[in-house]
Amino acid sequence: MGLNLEEQKAVDRFRQTVVEPSMSSLVILDFWAEWCGPCKALTPVLEKVAAEYADKGVILAKVNVDEEKFIAAQFQVKSIPTVYAMFQGQPVADLTNARTESQLKQMLDQILGQLPVQPGAGGDAAAAQQLDIEQFIAMGEDVLSGGDAERAAGIFAQVIDMAPDNAPAQAGLLRALIAAGHLAEAKAALKAIKQNPALADDPAIIAAASAIELADNQVDDSELSALRADAQANPEDMDKQLAFAEAAFAAGARDEAADTLLAMVERDREWNDSAARAKLLQIFEAVGLEDEWVVTMRRRLSKILFG
Repeated sequence: MGLNLEEQKAVDRFRQTVVEPSMSSLVILDFWAEWCGPCKALTPVLEKVAAEYADKGVILAKVNVDEEKFIAAQFQVKSIPTVYAMFQGQPVADLTNARTESQLKQMLDQILGQLPVQPGAGGDAAAAQQLDIEQFIAMGEDVLSGGDAERAAGIFAQVIDMAPDNAPAQAGLLRALIAAGHLAEAKAALKAIKQNPALADDPAIIAAASAIELADNQVDDSELSALRADAQANPEDMDKQLAFAEAAFAAGARDEAADTLLAMVERDREWNDSAARAKLLQIFEAVGLEDEWVVTMRRRLSKILFG
């Protein structure tokens, strides 16, 4: 009996993310799950070592056993974390017992000494490194969106070690630092970035700079509550509305912030040189123009402005 549609999709994903890269690179294949404590402890070790060994042709691929049950079953995964080294489509070593950097590096060194692993297809080291960089940036974004800002910052920092002029990595690090509450560190990093002509005018950096500026309005919970109450009690006071909107967004209450600013635009779009609209556009830039939330809020703004 053949594979059903979902199983075929799973196989295709696995082929693209693991089998095809393993034709020339050594793939560290990590089976994990969100609820697995040991997996969370091992993940930073795998990410760090994979980044350090990227120029040797090593990449990291992760399989969530809850989302990819068919693939996990094919590998007969009975406990997690389970970690294999894959080369040319086949498992060549079980790395599960390597729980420290030194243990993992020792095993990888042995494997790399025995197999014709190339840094990239056709020996193109630059192409291989670029693939690794893109994978790590995507991983960093996933980790950041999942709420682990500290680990995301570590992933972006590893990419920057490989490619200091990579704007998405630099911007990702800035956003991760903000999310982790390290605003002063983010400001210092941005100051250094602005000295680099290759990065200063990049849209991703500009958006991250907007996020830093917006985060600068953060207040404690009691002050935010006071600003909210003040704004609700004085709906016609535009200064109080703006103060609350800025603090709300910095606190992560972006729906409240947007609702307040949109109401301000609807009430008086020209107030203070269109300050409410300008603040909305700054928020959209900081969050990302392709973000679904931003798309929705931009539609609401357009409806107010143009009917």
